[in-house]
Amino acid sequence: MTSDDDPFHDCELDPEAILGTHTFEDVLFTDETETSVNVLTGETPAHSQATVEEAKEFAASIDTETPQIALPASVESQVETQSKPYTAAAFFHFKATGSLERHRAYHAAYEADAFAVDFAADYASGDLTIAVERADES
Repeated sequence: MTSDDDPFHDCELDPEAILGTHTFEDVLFTDETETSVNVLTGETPAHSQATVEEAKEFAASIDTETPQIALPASVESQVETQSKPYTAAAFFHFKATGSLERHRAYHAAYEADAFAVDFAADYASGDLTIAVERADES
């Protein structure tokens, strides 16, 4: 197999590292996600008020071939940019999977015909579950 045929040739991890089902706990935007507070009034500014439904709709509205999830935005970015308390990212984003190495490996598997990649986003718990199988086993 040449490097052109191997979707993992640029990855630090091999497929074995991501095969199976992995759950990343408390990585999604939830109703419990911390939002910015105006220190003078003690209230959450309008731009930081959001529901999980709004976050899911925002993530789904991103025009891309890769499914998006809603991740929490840092309180600092909410304050600095007056943005919502969530952001959208690919379901295998390093902020969700915990490392750039996993991000690259999941991306390679998702793009490759040799793998079946599925995910479940549980916005109640904040957990993201990603399942990877070899396509000939699914």
